[in-house]
Amino acid sequence: MDEIVDIGPWSLAAGYLLLILPAAILLHQRVPMLRDTGIAIARMTVQLLFVGFYLQVLFRRNDPWLNLAWLLVMVGVADGSILRGCRLNVRRFAGPVFLALLVGTAVPVGVFVGPILRRPVLLDAQYVIPLAGMVLGNCLRADIIGLKTFYEAIARSEKAYHQSLAQGARLSEALHPYFRDALQAALLPTVASMATIGLVALPGMMTGVILAGADPMTAIKYQIAIMIAIFSGTAVTVFTAVWLTIRRSFNAYGILDPAVFRGPKRGG
Repeated sequence: MDEIVDIGPWSLAAGYLLLILPAAILLHQRVPMLRDTGIAIARMTVQLLFVGFYLQVLFRRNDPWLNLAWLLVMVGVADGSILRGCRLNVRRFAGPVFLALLVGTAVPVGVFVGPILRRPVLLDAQYVIPLAGMVLGNCLRADIIGLKTFYEAIARSEKAYHQSLAQGARLSEALHPYFRDALQAALLPTVASMATIGLVALPGMMTGVILAGADPMTAIKYQIAIMIAIFSGTAVTVFTAVWLTIRRSFNAYGILDPAVFRGPKRGG
């Protein structure tokens, strides 16, 4: 197999010419998001270049403690993004969501690097950083869906929820339908992706391994393992995040505290 072909600066710059097509569509249809799109592309470029330079240093040194510190930074950034995306009280939920992300990322990545790849060092930068990034990225999306679905559904159907409590249901019993629906909503995109993977699209892990020069069957085995890790991580993270935040969201009578939301209370 040939080695992966590098992309030079001018070749990468030429790739930006593709942006003429979506820009023309937005302008033609008068979609008011051209400025936001430009800012997003600029931020993406700067952030990825910064991370690329930093990861070069990280990979060369391959210090387990430095790798762990970077992973904690990744989890912290994801934590803030989730709470902003859900419009939940950052100060109240930052700790529980951080812990949920840490557990949901560490467990599947640890199994992938350890029992599956059998690496002698679990915090090997070459494996743990990209794997954690893939798992964490999916956990971030799932947590936003799960937490948003859970709390906004309770706020919208406040009367039905209170009626359930008034009829003698324990807090766990009254919350179960909302908890179940939140888990389902958060996990459905990953389940749909697993059901069509390989037939509809070649996913990132598989494509990356093939581009790196590996045998396609090796790439397929990597992809199977990472999809299992992603699904396990998202399930653990969403369950843990909702379960831990419940303790800080309801009073002794099972009433949802409006202060869990940033800004006006969500509801009907």
